[in-house]
Amino acid sequence: MGDDSEWLKLPVDQKCEHKLWKARLSGYEEALKIFQKIKDEKSPEWSKFLGLIKKFVTDSNAVVQLKGLEAALVYVENAHVAGKTTGEVVSGVVSKVFNQPKAKAKELGIEICLMYIEIEKGEAVQEELLKGLDNKNPKIIVACVETLRKALSEFGSKIILLKPIIKVLPKLFESREKAVRDEAKLIAVEIYRWIRDALRPPLQNINSVQLKELEEEWVKLPTSAPRPTRFLRSQQELEAKLEQQQSAGGDAEGGGDDGDEVPQIDAYELLEAVEILSKLPKDFYDKIEAKKWQERKEALEAVEVLVKNPKLEAGDYADLVKALKKVVGKDTNVMLVALAAKCLTGLAVGLRKKFGQYAGHVVPTILEKFKEKKPQVVQALQEAIDAIFLTTTLQNISEDVLAVMDNKNPTIKQQTSLFIARSFRHCTASTLPKSLLKPFCAALLKHINDSAPEVRDAAFEALGTALKVVGEKAVNPFLADVDKLKLDKIKECSEKVELIHGKKAGLAADKKEFKPLPGRTAASGAAGDKDTKDISAPKPGPLKKAPAAKAGGPPKKGKPAAPGGAGNTGTKNKKGLETKEIVEPELSIEVCEEKASAVLPPTCIQLLDSSNWKERLACMEEFQKAVELMDRTEMPCQALVRMLAKKPGWKETNFQVMQMKLHIVALIAQKGNFSKTSAQIVLDGLVDKIGDVKCGNNAKEAMTAIAEACMLPWTAEQVVSMAFSQKNPKNQSETLNWLSNAIKEFGFSGLNVKAFISNVKTALAATNPAVRTAAITLLGVMYLYVGPSLRMFFEDEKPALLSQIDAEFEKMQGQSPPAPTRGISKHSTSGTDEGEDGDEPDDGSSDVVDLLPRTEISDKITSELVSKIGDKNWKIRKEGLDEVAGIINEAKFIQPNIGELPTALKGRLNDSNKILVQQTLNILQQLAVAMGPNIKQHVKNLGIPIITVLGDSKNNVRAAALATVNAWAEQTGMKEWLEGEDLSEELKKENPFLRQELLGWLAEKLPTLRSTPTDLILCVPHLYSCLEDRNGDVRKKAQDALPFFMMHLGYEKMAKATGKLKPTSKDQVLAMLEKAKANMPAKPAPPAKATSKPMGGSAPAKFQLASAPAEDSISSSAEPKPDPKKAKAPGLSSKAKSAQGKKVPSKTSLKEDEDKSGPIFIVVPNGKEQRMKDEKGLKVLKWNFTTPRDEYIEQLKTQMSSCVAKWLQDEMFHSDFQHHNKALAVMVDHLESEKEGVIGCLDLILKWLTLRFFDTNTSVLMKALEYLKLLFTLLSEEEYHLTESEASSFIPYLVVKVGEPKDVIRKDVRAILNRMCLVYPASKMFPFIMEGTKSKNSKQRAECLEELGCLVESYGMNVCQPTPGKALKEIAVHIGDRDNAVRNAALNTIVTVYNVHGDQVFKLIGNLSEKDMSMLEERIKRSAKRPSAAPIKQVEEKPQRAQNISSNANMLRKGPAEDMSSKLNQARSMSGHPEAAQMVRREFQLDLDEIENDNGTVRCEMPELVQHKLDDIFEPVLIPEPKIRAVSPHFDDMHSNTASTINFIISQVASGDINTSIQALTQIDEVLRQEDKAEAMSGHIDQFLIATFMQLRLIYNTHMADEKLEKDEIIKLYSCIIGNMISLFQIESLAREASTGVLKDLMHGLITLMLDSRIEDLEEGQQVIRSVNLLVVKVLEKSDQTNILSALLVLLQDSLLATASSPKFSELVMKCLWRMVRLLPDTINSINLDRILLDIHIFMKVFPKEKLKQCKSEFPIRTLKTLLHTLCKLKGPKILDHLTMIDNKNESELEAHLCRMMKHSMDQTGSKSDKETEKGASRIDEKSSKAKVNDFLAEIFKKIGSKENTKEGLAELYEYKKKYSDADIEPFLKNSSQFFQSYVERGLRVIEMEREGKGRISTSTGISPQMEVTCVPTPTSTVSSIGNTNGEEVGPSVYLERLKILRQRCGLDNTKQDDRPPLTSLLSKPAVPTVASSTDMLHSKLSQLRESREQHQHSDLDSNQTHSSGTVTSSSSTANIDDLKKRLERIKSSRK
Repeated sequence: MGDDSEWLKLPVDQKCEHKLWKARLSGYEEALKIFQKIKDEKSPEWSKFLGLIKKFVTDSNAVVQLKGLEAALVYVENAHVAGKTTGEVVSGVVSKVFNQPKAKAKELGIEICLMYIEIEKGEAVQEELLKGLDNKNPKIIVACVETLRKALSEFGSKIILLKPIIKVLPKLFESREKAVRDEAKLIAVEIYRWIRDALRPPLQNINSVQLKELEEEWVKLPTSAPRPTRFLRSQQELEAKLEQQQSAGGDAEGGGDDGDEVPQIDAYELLEAVEILSKLPKDFYDKIEAKKWQERKEALEAVEVLVKNPKLEAGDYADLVKALKKVVGKDTNVMLVALAAKCLTGLAVGLRKKFGQYAGHVVPTILEKFKEKKPQVVQALQEAIDAIFLTTTLQNISEDVLAVMDNKNPTIKQQTSLFIARSFRHCTASTLPKSLLKPFCAALLKHINDSAPEVRDAAFEALGTALKVVGEKAVNPFLADVDKLKLDKIKECSEKVELIHGKKAGLAADKKEFKPLPGRTAASGAAGDKDTKDISAPKPGPLKKAPAAKAGGPPKKGKPAAPGGAGNTGTKNKKGLETKEIVEPELSIEVCEEKASAVLPPTCIQLLDSSNWKERLACMEEFQKAVELMDRTEMPCQALVRMLAKKPGWKETNFQVMQMKLHIVALIAQKGNFSKTSAQIVLDGLVDKIGDVKCGNNAKEAMTAIAEACMLPWTAEQVVSMAFSQKNPKNQSETLNWLSNAIKEFGFSGLNVKAFISNVKTALAATNPAVRTAAITLLGVMYLYVGPSLRMFFEDEKPALLSQIDAEFEKMQGQSPPAPTRGISKHSTSGTDEGEDGDEPDDGSSDVVDLLPRTEISDKITSELVSKIGDKNWKIRKEGLDEVAGIINEAKFIQPNIGELPTALKGRLNDSNKILVQQTLNILQQLAVAMGPNIKQHVKNLGIPIITVLGDSKNNVRAAALATVNAWAEQTGMKEWLEGEDLSEELKKENPFLRQELLGWLAEKLPTLRSTPTDLILCVPHLYSCLEDRNGDVRKKAQDALPFFMMHLGYEKMAKATGKLKPTSKDQVLAMLEKAKANMPAKPAPPAKATSKPMGGSAPAKFQLASAPAEDSISSSAEPKPDPKKAKAPGLSSKAKSAQGKKVPSKTSLKEDEDKSGPIFIVVPNGKEQRMKDEKGLKVLKWNFTTPRDEYIEQLKTQMSSCVAKWLQDEMFHSDFQHHNKALAVMVDHLESEKEGVIGCLDLILKWLTLRFFDTNTSVLMKALEYLKLLFTLLSEEEYHLTESEASSFIPYLVVKVGEPKDVIRKDVRAILNRMCLVYPASKMFPFIMEGTKSKNSKQRAECLEELGCLVESYGMNVCQPTPGKALKEIAVHIGDRDNAVRNAALNTIVTVYNVHGDQVFKLIGNLSEKDMSMLEERIKRSAKRPSAAPIKQVEEKPQRAQNISSNANMLRKGPAEDMSSKLNQARSMSGHPEAAQMVRREFQLDLDEIENDNGTVRCEMPELVQHKLDDIFEPVLIPEPKIRAVSPHFDDMHSNTASTINFIISQVASGDINTSIQALTQIDEVLRQEDKAEAMSGHIDQFLIATFMQLRLIYNTHMADEKLEKDEIIKLYSCIIGNMISLFQIESLAREASTGVLKDLMHGLITLMLDSRIEDLEEGQQVIRSVNLLVVKVLEKSDQTNILSALLVLLQDSLLATASSPKFSELVMKCLWRMVRLLPDTINSINLDRILLDIHIFMKVFPKEKLKQCKSEFPIRTLKTLLHTLCKLKGPKILDHLTMIDNKNESELEAHLCRMMKHSMDQTGSKSDKETEKGASRIDEKSSKAKVNDFLAEIFKKIGSKENTKEGLAELYEYKKKYSDADIEPFLKNSSQFFQSYVERGLRVIEMEREGKGRISTSTGISPQMEVTCVPTPTSTVSSIGNTNGEEVGPSVYLERLKILRQRCGLDNTKQDDRPPLTSLLSKPAVPTVASSTDMLHSKLSQLRESREQHQHSDLDSNQTHSSGTVTSSSSTANIDDLKKRLERIKSSRK
């Protein structure tokens, strides 16, 4: 046992795992001590033991296990990480502890479980314990039940979920083990303690003995509510509080605290639902119709048995309900009626909310059946209707109930009132809003005056109940006219009422905005009269002015119910009831005189009717003084106005007296308690005077004062009806004008639109134009509040009038209504009634929809029509549907009762004929609009079936269904849809389309809701299954919807719901929930109370966006005309301030003293990067939507808050568009001065601008586009590149705007798209615009197609993404478009491609229908007839948009003065009209690809070269001497700084005018040649190169083809360009600035130029080509090596891809690449290898090996291998570290290739000198290397192969051959390339000639190896220089070579003359770098050029090279030409 004590040394955690039990025991003891010592629950120590706790509890040794359990308990109690171990530890306890014989172990196990519950892990514990109940060991089951019981007893039913326990109870009672049954009994008693009788139903089926025992136990339980004794950690403060209370003895309070726990569990929830529909008797529907009542009874009894099940499964009960309803309504046997009623009761109770959809059908039938007298029938009906009420809301059935209230039968009235009373009991103050209470009170008030006492009593009871529910304050306004006796009766009833709060409170009604329908005027009219307490209305008898009032017609008088009035009466100063609305009886004239004389001076009363006007005037002055001094309470208003109306009254002839009189009326109205009675006395007079020139204003003032006293709605109605009852047009027009102003001042609340409409119509028909104008103005003002629906009233007006109305509406569009400045302050000074006031606008909003006269169409929905719709023949069904559509169309607005139509339409939604389904959907859409908000009641029976259609497989049907659902939701709100299980049932269906659409719809709707019904949680399980759906789209939609579900349900609930998932799914879903939690948008804020007032509640929807917080709308509207000059709003006008009272948060739109001087954009370092990271990491919402939802706006606001000035942000997010305009103006002003800031916030600015694209206001849009133009110009000047996320969150929205109907906007958008190409590659723009062609908007499609054409025209086929083929196929689809413009655009685009790409197009576009193809061919033919139509003149700017170019757009702005966009549009518009184009000079329109095309077709004549005069070849290259003017002196005045000057000159380089271009080039050359000035070009290099290659293209495409142009001019221009470029590429620092894209295009241009056969035919063409050769070498050597290598690789790839490209082109590109390979050893360290390898990777991806091998030439594959081989050689294994930029590199062919190479090089043993491998010199066979000779030869060849020792090598070879004439060098040569062989032979010949002294040829220049361009054609060939470095002579072979070049260029075959293979050098093609000897020409040329410029020569061509060559004079090169000619002759003859 020596090692027995070894374990003592181990650390604690290892001891705990030791195999010896003693060691473990010791470990557990120590762990226990450690656990007790650790004070910090978050200490890292805890984590060490995380994995061990399970072992603690499951130890196999019983003694040790006990200790382990103790330690585990302490751990769980104290460790903050303990929760992570819940599952494993509890399952360990269940399986390994509960079966232990030791009681102590079991106790500890239970304690541990309870401790886990305490640390908030209750669910997991309960899950494990319930699993334990399935264990076979009864001990474990008993222990699990006991644990659950203890947990419930201690923690209560809130923490321990009872439903799952109750489910298993019956099974436990059936156990064979007594112990289990006993334990079950105990837990049943415990559960009963918590939920009482809810436990009975689930246990009704257990053994009766057991049940009896339970009953006995239950009786013994105390009745007081149980309370938890132990709390979760998070509730422990609560526990402390409870203890305090108990110690203080105050138990009552505690009881109140948790009282709500008692009814928490609903027995219904605990039951399993039973499916009964399938169990109905087969013949049920036949029997129920049977003639014999016994059969009907049997059928009903069968149903009765089934519906006794307490919980029924949801299903389609429509037919069953219909059958039962029929029995209740029509059956003559009362017994059966009662039976059917019982069945309905059972259904309603078993289905609960799910029955709600049928409630509306059944309620009227039951109520009408109350005419039955039999008590058992009545009782059955009462039970049925009460049960049904609980399944729906009072709101939903109120229509039906109110309709029955007018029934003549007293029993029906009585029972209805009693039903209302019972219903009210279930309501609370919040679920019984005023809007609902009002119509009910009105109807009940009629009943309290009924002749039948039982009806009166029932009505008293109902009113008493209402009083009890909502309190006196809410009901009193409706009881104003009730006499005291009755009022007391009502109060008495209210005291007896007991409310049923608790279980069903929530069910009652959450709808606050119930609106009584005009169709029920009887009811609402009555309510209205009571409401306004207008005494004159109920008793019109004593009214003196009755006739005037009648003009408006009685219904209008009933209408002051317009709830604004009603509501605000409630809010006046609280001085008892009477001051709420001043009500006074009409006084007789005598009483008035008496009252007036008490307050007026006696003289005043006497002189009132004096005949002398002066006396009357004096009397008025006294009257006014008296009124001014009078106190409000003492002023007898009615008496005073009666005095004023006394003769002469309103017939006063003197205008001064009259003015005074009117002024006094205004004073009385303002100062006194002015009633409507008083108003009636004066209004007529005022209306009469309103048109008076002198008194009109005073009359208006008085009216306004009266409106303020008596509410505008009432006053306006009186005034308008009076005005139109008389004939004076002036009065009519002025009245309307007054009303327009009054509405603006008072707001729209409570106005009755309908009352005015008829008068406005009269006015519109008036002959007097002033009246018509006033009416139209009034409509404009109303439009502000009512919105577009106002137009519905006027659709039948004459077109001319309608257009005037429309024009007025157009003016108002986008404006927000001003805040009311009057009529509020006075009524809401006491903030007493705020609660209800908040609801006011809901019922008061004069929602125009409510004012429309609705037609009753139920009588038109005949049974024939219904049977037609259900006919077997689809044509008849269609006829039926057409009829329905006709009926709805004709009625326009309908009442909600539509008979049997819903069931008929529902059947058609699953019609097999999809056309009918679509038609039905259209009808349902119509129906929603026609029925308005009342469509709510049909949501369950018709709305949900529409959602089912979303699962249709046809796209168009789904789209129609979605549109219909949206139309419905717009009318109903979302609550109806989300209530109940219907929606979750739909989501449950595993139809991918349905799920996709439904989730998409919810994701769109949920964020806009402030609250949702709790039933939303029912959708969550199905949402989770969608997250794992097989269909990717469903998964994506589910993920998108996740944050919005969470926004309403909260993370906890959602996480809890994952409990039922499989473990694997659960983890995935939880991870998604975490992600969604980060993205969870905030709930939209409830609109602030005040908004509704100013906007009259019915403002068009755009004002009610939750995102535009209410304060804004008020503050903005308070200053109706914001003055852009005054940036600071000087606060609100005092009136507005007082008007807003307390309700407006004090935040005005701009703080008065806010400082706006600072920068508007704050630069946040890395802010943009962080935002992009957040978006990538899904921490914020991706900017992607069809219309911006509130959460996007909020998110943007939050992101902007850190980097945009506060005051600007307020403007940007204001609800009023004028503030947006202001913000844009500020942004434009700051654009130049805050470039940094703008670029730093660019992503946010662009996102904000996308929001502006969704505004309807044109001025904002125009301003935004203006800003964008400036912005992109700035960005291109700053050479900024848009990032991907900026582009993707902006371009799609800009593209949408290209489809705007307004021309000017489309133009702007196109101009912006155009400019964007300067900051974002065209090839990436292409897919966005392509996406735009899929739009539904035909204008957008057409414009996008045109834009695509322009892109292809400007940038060639390379822009077509993903491939030209795919892109063109998509474009070609549009040739068959319905819209003519789209067809044309598609055709034009393809013609453009045809012009660029030739017949290849037909291959790319694939198969077209014959019709489309013929259209296309016709169009192509037409375009071909006009040769100049294709290459249309394109503006300089166009190519500026080339890919990857961020060139400076300054050139555009400051270039030729024309505005770019206009030019572009000119170019574009021409593309549509080829005729116009002929006048335009052709400029560089073609893409580079076509150049190769041309090359294929043009072949020059073959001159006979052998005898050609060679003189001109050797003449110095004459670069033309342009006439150089010094840079004009005024130049600097025009352009203040160098940069802009340079920009200007550069822009001229690309000019179409050759002279302009040459001049610009000369000026640039001067800059480049002065060292001190050359630096100025820095930063402009790309721009200059772009301008240059644009000019090259221009020459190639345009000038060369222009017959009129002198070719000398062109040569001159070429020389300038090349000279300039060479100067530029001498200066290394500048050369390195050229970017990849630019270099690629430059090389493309130069190589194309070298291949241009037209140049060769020109006199000096050859010299141009040589100069280009030289330039190319310079470019290759001096540019940034990474950029040029990358450019060449891309160019090669493009040229191989382009089918039109000539093989020569690719070959030259490869030769350039070989040249680069040779430079690699020197440049390798400066190259960004990662980028190059990425390019190679892409190349290999496009051209996998197999594809390359299929190429005609083997060169591409060899080039690639050489390049890679060299890189590998230079970098070694490290090269593999440079693959960082390649995504998933394991799949990359490149990596595999490199690995093979590395392996290969490792395997090779022979160490070769670097040089040899680098050049890939001919490999020497290793076997032969044994021989010395071969060694020697190998050495020689090695030298020849190296650059430095090539000469020496050749000399040695020559010596060797001389010495060993028989030596065979063939083996060394044969495996080298053709070129190498010929080179060696040539070299040997040269040496031979030299040695034999056949004369020496002097050449005037030294040629550097770098200068001469040779190449490495194959991996095994070596190349050396053809010249030598120090001015040695060059042998004739060089000239021979030159001759060969010329022959080859002209297509003569060299091999004919010679059997040796031709010497293929780079020079054999007019190709990239040039033959060495061209340098001497160029030198002399350049020197001449420079001398002629009289410039100091400071840098010679080779200044950057290691050795320099002397400056060459022109004569030197021609010195010995004759001699040369002779020698050449000699060489030729010797060759032959």
